[in-house]
Amino acid sequence: MKKTVLIMILATLAISCESRTYEEISDNRQITETVKYTADVKPIMDANCLSCHGATTFKPYTNYAQVKANIDIILERIQRPTGDPQKMPQGSSLSQTQINTILKWKADGLQEN
Repeated sequence: MKKTVLIMILATLAISCESRTYEEISDNRQITETVKYTADVKPIMDANCLSCHGATTFKPYTNYAQVKANIDIILERIQRPTGDPQKMPQGSSLSQTQINTILKWKADGLQEN
């Protein structure tokens, strides 16, 4: 009986093991493809920034030209440490993969489409 239970436990452990990378687990994957505003950056901005930076608010980031013109300050603010009162978005954080996407967009030349 003890051997059966032990075998079942070991089998369960073996089946449940995953071979996921740190990047997959932590949402910190490297971005290798070319990043473009419309397909990659705009969805991040829309989901995380427009509630405060919409069309009628201070420093609107509603379109390509506005985000491109302010990319350095955006990158500086989203990378501030947790607890910094100027970290954006306020009250939360972008995932490291989202930050990596925006960094890669800048490195790729801030392409629109």
